[in-house]
Amino acid sequence: MINKGIFLAALLVGCVLGFSALAQEPAPGPVLGSTTASVDSQGIRNYLLGPGDVLDVRVFGQSDLSSQVEVDADGNISSLPFLERPIRAQCRTDREVQKDIATAYAKYIKNPQVSVRVTERKSRQPATISGAVRNPMQVTMMREVRLHELLTKAGGWTDRASGTIQVMHTEPEMCPASGGAVFQNATLSETGNFGMVIFKLNDLKLGKEDADPFIRPGDIVVVTEGDPVYVTGAVNAPRELVIRDRLTLGRAIAMAGGLKPLAKNEVHIYRQKEGQAGQEDLKYNYEDIKRAKIADVELKPFDIVDAGESSLFSGKGMKDMFTGMVKGLGGGVITHGIIY
Repeated sequence: MINKGIFLAALLVGCVLGFSALAQEPAPGPVLGSTTASVDSQGIRNYLLGPGDVLDVRVFGQSDLSSQVEVDADGNISSLPFLERPIRAQCRTDREVQKDIATAYAKYIKNPQVSVRVTERKSRQPATISGAVRNPMQVTMMREVRLHELLTKAGGWTDRASGTIQVMHTEPEMCPASGGAVFQNATLSETGNFGMVIFKLNDLKLGKEDADPFIRPGDIVVVTEGDPVYVTGAVNAPRELVIRDRLTLGRAIAMAGGLKPLAKNEVHIYRQKEGQAGQEDLKYNYEDIKRAKIADVELKPFDIVDAGESSLFSGKGMKDMFTGMVKGLGGGVITHGIIY
Protein backbone atom coordinates (compact mmCIF):
# COMPACT_ATOMS: atom_id res chain seq x y z
CA MET A 1 0.00 0.00 0.00
CA ILE A 2 2.85 2.35 0.86
CA ASN A 3 4.55 1.73 -2.49
CA LYS A 4 1.26 2.33 -4.33
CA GLY A 5 0.77 5.63 -2.46
CA ILE A 6 4.28 6.77 -3.29
CA PHE A 7 3.75 5.89 -6.98
CA LEU A 8 0.47 7.85 -7.19
CA ALA A 9 2.06 10.84 -5.45
CA ALA A 10 4.98 10.83 -7.89
CA LEU A 11 2.59 10.56 -10.85
CA LEU A 12 0.57 13.53 -9.57
CA VAL A 13 3.71 15.66 -9.11
CA GLY A 14 4.83 14.78 -12.66
CA CYS A 15 1.48 15.86 -14.13
CA VAL A 16 1.54 19.15 -12.22
CA LEU A 17 5.07 19.92 -13.42
CA GLY A 18 4.09 19.03 -17.01
CA PHE A 19 1.06 21.35 -17.03
CA SER A 20 3.16 24.10 -15.42
CA ALA A 21 5.73 23.86 -18.20
CA LEU A 22 3.00 24.04 -20.85
CA ALA A 23 1.44 27.07 -19.19
CA GLN A 24 4.79 28.90 -19.27
CA GLU A 25 5.31 28.41 -23.00
CA PRO A 26 4.86 31.72 -24.87
CA ALA A 27 1.94 31.97 -27.28
CA PRO A 28 3.02 31.92 -30.93
CA GLY A 29 2.98 35.35 -32.61
CA PRO A 30 1.48 36.19 -35.99
CA VAL A 31 4.38 34.86 -38.07
CA LEU A 32 3.98 32.90 -41.30
CA GLY A 33 7.07 30.75 -41.66
CA SER A 34 9.42 29.98 -38.77
CA THR A 35 12.27 27.62 -38.03
CA THR A 36 10.06 24.57 -37.51
CA ALA A 37 10.50 21.50 -39.66
CA SER A 38 6.98 21.72 -41.07
CA VAL A 39 7.69 25.18 -42.45
CA ASP A 40 11.14 24.13 -43.65
CA SER A 41 9.43 21.69 -45.98
CA GLN A 42 7.48 24.62 -47.45
CA GLY A 43 10.59 26.47 -48.53
CA ILE A 44 12.31 28.21 -45.62
CA ARG A 45 15.47 26.20 -46.35
CA ASN A 46 15.66 28.27 -49.51
CA TYR A 47 15.39 31.53 -47.57
CA LEU A 48 17.05 34.32 -49.56
CA LEU A 49 19.16 36.70 -47.52
CA GLY A 50 18.69 40.45 -47.39
CA PRO A 51 20.00 43.57 -45.61
CA GLY A 52 19.71 43.28 -41.83
CA ASP A 53 19.90 39.48 -41.64
CA VAL A 54 22.46 38.18 -39.14
CA LEU A 55 24.70 35.17 -39.89
CA ASP A 56 26.77 33.02 -37.58
CA VAL A 57 29.96 32.15 -39.48
CA ARG A 58 32.17 29.37 -38.11
CA VAL A 59 35.57 28.32 -39.50
CA PHE A 60 36.49 25.05 -37.80
CA GLY A 61 39.85 25.13 -36.05
CA GLN A 62 40.12 28.91 -36.61
CA SER A 63 38.28 30.63 -33.76
CA ASP A 64 39.75 34.03 -34.71
CA LEU A 65 37.96 33.84 -38.05
CA SER A 66 34.58 32.87 -36.57
CA SER A 67 32.11 35.66 -35.86
CA GLN A 68 28.55 36.88 -36.24
CA VAL A 69 28.06 39.24 -39.16
CA GLU A 70 25.18 41.31 -40.48
CA VAL A 71 24.29 41.73 -44.12
CA ASP A 72 24.89 45.43 -44.78
CA ALA A 73 22.60 47.91 -46.53
CA ASP A 74 24.21 47.08 -49.88
CA GLY A 75 23.40 43.38 -49.42
CA ASN A 76 27.03 42.34 -48.77
CA ILE A 77 29.04 40.70 -45.99
CA SER A 78 32.03 42.96 -45.44
CA SER A 79 32.98 42.56 -41.76
CA LEU A 80 34.66 39.14 -41.82
CA PRO A 81 38.39 39.29 -41.01
CA PHE A 82 40.98 39.02 -43.80
CA LEU A 83 38.45 39.31 -46.61
CA GLU A 84 39.90 41.11 -49.62
CA ARG A 85 36.48 42.04 -50.97
CA PRO A 86 32.88 41.90 -49.72
CA ILE A 87 30.87 38.73 -50.34
CA ARG A 88 27.48 39.16 -51.99
CA ALA A 89 24.66 37.87 -49.75
CA GLN A 90 21.42 39.52 -50.92
CA CYS A 91 19.04 37.20 -52.75
CA ARG A 92 21.32 34.22 -52.09
CA THR A 93 20.99 31.29 -49.69
CA ASP A 94 23.23 30.69 -46.68
CA ARG A 95 24.73 27.66 -48.47
CA GLU A 96 25.76 29.78 -51.45
CA VAL A 97 27.38 32.32 -49.12
CA GLN A 98 29.08 29.50 -47.22
CA LYS A 99 30.79 28.28 -50.41
CA ASP A 100 32.04 31.80 -51.24
CA ILE A 101 33.47 32.28 -47.74
CA ALA A 102 35.26 28.93 -47.96
CA THR A 103 36.70 29.91 -51.34
CA ALA A 104 37.89 33.26 -49.95
CA TYR A 105 39.62 31.67 -46.94
CA ALA A 106 41.21 28.95 -49.09
CA LYS A 107 43.93 31.51 -49.92
CA TYR A 108 45.08 31.38 -46.29
CA ILE A 109 43.92 27.97 -45.01
CA LYS A 110 44.19 24.58 -46.64
CA ASN A 111 40.75 23.08 -47.25
CA PRO A 112 38.83 25.37 -44.82
CA GLN A 113 35.68 23.91 -43.25
CA VAL A 114 33.08 26.68 -43.01
CA SER A 115 29.51 26.68 -41.69
CA VAL A 116 27.03 29.54 -42.08
CA ARG A 117 23.78 29.70 -40.14
CA VAL A 118 21.09 32.40 -40.21
CA THR A 119 20.48 33.50 -36.62
CA GLU A 120 18.22 36.51 -37.22
CA ARG A 121 15.95 37.14 -40.17
CA LYS A 122 15.32 40.87 -40.20
CA SER A 123 15.31 41.78 -43.87
CA ARG A 124 11.57 41.31 -44.42
CA GLN A 125 9.12 44.01 -43.39
CA PRO A 126 5.82 42.62 -42.10
CA ALA A 127 2.79 42.70 -44.37
CA THR A 128 -0.31 44.39 -42.97
CA ILE A 129 -3.86 43.11 -43.46
CA SER A 130 -6.86 45.18 -42.36
CA GLY A 131 -10.39 46.17 -43.31
CA ALA A 132 -13.23 43.66 -43.28
CA VAL A 133 -11.25 40.86 -41.61
CA ARG A 134 -11.83 39.31 -38.19
CA ASN A 135 -8.32 39.96 -36.84
CA PRO A 136 -6.44 42.85 -38.49
CA MET A 137 -2.73 42.31 -37.95
CA GLN A 138 0.84 42.57 -39.16
CA VAL A 139 2.33 39.30 -40.39
CA THR A 140 6.03 38.53 -40.78
CA MET A 141 6.63 36.18 -43.69
CA MET A 142 9.68 33.94 -43.79
CA ARG A 143 8.70 32.31 -47.08
CA GLU A 144 6.53 33.04 -50.08
CA VAL A 145 2.95 33.52 -48.89
CA ARG A 146 -0.15 33.77 -51.05
CA LEU A 147 -3.09 36.06 -50.42
CA HIS A 148 -5.41 33.27 -49.20
CA GLU A 149 -2.88 32.31 -46.50
CA LEU A 150 -2.75 35.89 -45.23
CA LEU A 151 -6.56 36.04 -45.14
CA THR A 152 -6.69 32.77 -43.21
CA LYS A 153 -4.14 34.08 -40.71
CA ALA A 154 -6.39 37.12 -40.16
CA GLY A 155 -9.40 34.91 -39.42
CA GLY A 156 -11.09 35.33 -42.80
CA TRP A 157 -13.33 38.12 -44.03
CA THR A 158 -16.43 39.45 -42.28
CA ASP A 159 -19.98 40.02 -43.50
CA ARG A 160 -19.08 43.63 -44.25
CA ALA A 161 -16.63 42.68 -47.01
CA SER A 162 -17.58 44.43 -50.24
CA GLY A 163 -16.14 41.86 -52.59
CA THR A 164 -12.80 43.44 -53.48
CA ILE A 165 -9.31 43.20 -51.97
CA GLN A 166 -6.70 45.92 -52.43
CA VAL A 167 -3.03 44.93 -52.40
CA MET A 168 -0.60 47.84 -52.26
CA HIS A 169 3.20 47.74 -52.43
CA THR A 170 5.24 49.91 -50.06
CA GLU A 171 8.66 48.35 -50.73
CA PRO A 172 10.44 47.50 -53.96
CA GLU A 173 10.71 43.78 -54.56
CA MET A 174 14.03 42.64 -53.07
CA CYS A 175 14.50 39.49 -55.15
CA PRO A 176 12.26 39.75 -58.22
CA ALA A 177 13.46 36.50 -59.75
CA SER A 178 12.57 34.46 -56.65
CA GLY A 179 8.89 35.32 -56.40
CA GLY A 180 8.26 35.82 -60.08
CA ALA A 181 6.00 38.58 -61.37
CA VAL A 182 3.53 38.89 -58.53
CA PHE A 183 0.95 40.77 -60.58
CA GLN A 184 1.80 39.55 -64.05
CA ASN A 185 -1.85 38.65 -64.75
CA ALA A 186 -3.45 41.56 -62.90
CA THR A 187 -5.72 43.91 -64.78
CA LEU A 188 -4.53 47.10 -63.08
CA SER A 189 -1.19 48.47 -64.20
CA GLU A 190 1.57 49.42 -61.80
CA THR A 191 3.89 52.41 -61.72
CA GLY A 192 7.50 51.36 -61.36
CA ASN A 193 8.10 48.98 -58.46
CA PHE A 194 5.13 50.28 -56.51
CA GLY A 195 1.39 50.26 -57.12
CA MET A 196 -1.96 48.93 -56.04
CA VAL A 197 -3.90 46.07 -57.58
CA ILE A 198 -7.53 45.16 -56.89
CA PHE A 199 -8.63 41.53 -56.77
CA LYS A 200 -12.16 40.12 -56.56
CA LEU A 201 -13.14 38.07 -53.54
CA ASN A 202 -15.42 35.86 -55.64
CA ASP A 203 -12.51 34.97 -57.94
CA LEU A 204 -10.46 34.00 -54.90
CA LYS A 205 -13.32 31.83 -53.60
CA LEU A 206 -13.46 30.06 -56.97
CA GLY A 207 -9.77 29.22 -56.68
CA LYS A 208 -8.60 31.35 -59.60
CA GLU A 209 -4.81 31.61 -59.45
CA ASP A 210 -4.83 35.15 -60.85
CA ALA A 211 -6.77 36.28 -57.78
CA ASP A 212 -4.34 34.66 -55.32
CA PRO A 213 -1.00 36.46 -55.76
CA PHE A 214 2.15 36.12 -53.69
CA ILE A 215 2.28 38.88 -51.07
CA ARG A 216 5.50 40.87 -50.77
CA PRO A 217 7.06 41.86 -47.44
CA GLY A 218 5.78 45.34 -46.56
CA ASP A 219 2.58 44.98 -48.60
CA ILE A 220 -0.63 46.53 -47.29
CA VAL A 221 -3.67 44.34 -47.89
CA VAL A 222 -7.13 45.84 -47.36
CA VAL A 223 -10.32 43.82 -47.60
CA THR A 224 -12.63 46.68 -48.48
CA GLU A 225 -15.81 47.22 -46.52
CA GLY A 226 -19.05 47.71 -48.40
CA ASP A 227 -21.17 50.82 -47.91
CA PRO A 228 -24.52 50.31 -46.19
CA VAL A 229 -28.06 50.48 -47.54
CA TYR A 230 -31.06 50.50 -45.18
CA VAL A 231 -34.33 48.68 -45.93
CA THR A 232 -37.23 49.63 -43.68
CA GLY A 233 -41.00 49.97 -43.60
CA ALA A 234 -43.46 47.24 -44.60
CA VAL A 235 -40.91 44.49 -45.25
CA ASN A 236 -40.74 41.21 -43.35
CA ALA A 237 -37.18 41.70 -42.06
CA PRO A 238 -36.05 45.36 -41.98
CA ARG A 239 -32.27 45.42 -42.02
CA GLU A 240 -29.02 47.04 -43.05
CA LEU A 241 -27.43 45.57 -46.17
CA VAL A 242 -23.90 45.88 -47.49
CA ILE A 243 -23.38 46.75 -51.13
CA ARG A 244 -21.38 44.00 -52.86
CA ASP A 245 -20.70 44.53 -56.53
CA ARG A 246 -24.18 45.67 -57.67
CA LEU A 247 -27.18 45.82 -55.34
CA THR A 248 -30.59 46.60 -56.87
CA LEU A 249 -33.90 47.60 -55.32
CA GLY A 250 -35.51 44.25 -56.16
CA ARG A 251 -32.65 42.27 -54.61
CA ALA A 252 -32.59 44.45 -51.51
CA ILE A 253 -36.31 43.93 -50.84
CA ALA A 254 -35.93 40.18 -51.45
CA MET A 255 -33.01 40.05 -48.98
CA ALA A 256 -35.22 41.84 -46.45
CA GLY A 257 -37.78 39.04 -46.67
CA GLY A 258 -40.04 40.64 -49.27
CA LEU A 259 -42.99 42.98 -48.79
CA LYS A 260 -45.68 42.42 -46.18
CA PRO A 261 -49.22 41.65 -47.42
CA LEU A 262 -50.46 45.20 -46.79
CA ALA A 263 -47.39 46.90 -48.30
CA LYS A 264 -47.90 49.46 -51.04
CA ASN A 265 -46.52 48.77 -54.48
CA GLU A 266 -44.97 52.24 -54.42
CA VAL A 267 -41.53 52.04 -52.80
CA HIS A 268 -39.51 55.14 -51.85
CA ILE A 269 -35.73 55.50 -52.05
CA TYR A 270 -34.43 58.39 -49.96
CA ARG A 271 -31.06 59.37 -51.41
CA GLN A 272 -28.61 61.98 -50.17
CA LYS A 273 -28.25 64.86 -52.62
CA GLU A 274 -24.74 65.27 -53.95
CA GLY A 275 -23.07 68.31 -52.44
CA GLN A 276 -26.34 69.52 -50.93
CA ALA A 277 -28.29 69.20 -47.72
CA GLY A 278 -31.41 67.04 -47.67
CA GLN A 279 -32.54 63.94 -49.51
CA GLU A 280 -34.19 63.11 -52.79
CA ASP A 281 -37.43 61.11 -52.66
CA LEU A 282 -37.37 58.64 -55.55
CA LYS A 283 -40.53 56.60 -56.11
CA TYR A 284 -40.78 53.25 -57.93
CA ASN A 285 -43.53 50.70 -58.53
CA TYR A 286 -42.22 47.44 -57.07
CA GLU A 287 -44.78 45.33 -58.93
CA ASP A 288 -43.59 46.77 -62.25
CA ILE A 289 -39.99 45.91 -61.32
CA LYS A 290 -41.00 42.33 -60.43
CA ARG A 291 -42.81 41.92 -63.73
CA ALA A 292 -39.86 43.46 -65.63
CA LYS A 293 -42.05 46.28 -66.94
CA ILE A 294 -39.37 48.71 -65.81
CA ALA A 295 -35.67 48.16 -65.19
CA ASP A 296 -34.54 47.32 -61.68
CA VAL A 297 -32.93 50.26 -59.88
CA GLU A 298 -29.31 50.15 -58.72
CA LEU A 299 -28.91 51.38 -55.17
CA LYS A 300 -26.22 53.78 -54.01
CA PRO A 301 -24.36 53.93 -50.69
CA PHE A 302 -26.48 55.08 -47.74
CA ASP A 303 -29.79 54.84 -49.64
CA ILE A 304 -32.85 54.31 -47.43
CA VAL A 305 -35.46 52.01 -49.00
CA ASP A 306 -38.88 52.55 -47.43
CA ALA A 307 -41.84 50.36 -48.29
CA GLY A 308 -45.07 52.08 -47.23
CA GLU A 309 -48.10 50.25 -45.85
CA SER A 310 -51.56 50.40 -47.41
CA SER A 311 -54.53 51.54 -45.36
CA LEU A 312 -56.80 48.68 -44.24
CA PHE A 313 -59.75 50.30 -46.04
CA SER A 314 -57.92 51.10 -49.26
CA GLY A 315 -58.61 49.04 -52.37
CA LYS A 316 -55.42 46.99 -51.97
CA GLY A 317 -55.90 46.70 -48.22
CA MET A 318 -59.42 45.32 -48.53
CA LYS A 319 -58.37 42.94 -51.30
CA ASP A 320 -55.46 41.59 -49.26
CA MET A 321 -57.60 41.30 -46.15
CA PHE A 322 -60.29 39.24 -47.88
CA THR A 323 -57.67 37.17 -49.70
CA GLY A 324 -56.16 36.35 -46.35
CA MET A 325 -59.52 35.47 -44.88
CA VAL A 326 -60.31 33.07 -47.70
CA LYS A 327 -56.90 31.44 -47.40
CA GLY A 328 -57.46 31.15 -43.68
CA LEU A 329 -60.44 28.91 -44.26
CA GLY A 330 -58.00 26.22 -45.27
CA GLY A 331 -59.90 25.23 -48.39
CA GLY A 332 -63.22 24.57 -46.53
CA VAL A 333 -66.64 24.90 -48.26
CA ILE A 334 -68.35 28.29 -47.97
CA THR A 335 -72.14 27.77 -47.58
CA HIS A 336 -74.78 30.34 -48.53
CA GLY A 337 -77.48 31.43 -46.09
CA ILE A 338 -80.60 33.61 -46.13
CA ILE A 339 -81.62 36.03 -43.45
CA TYR A 340 -85.38 36.59 -43.24
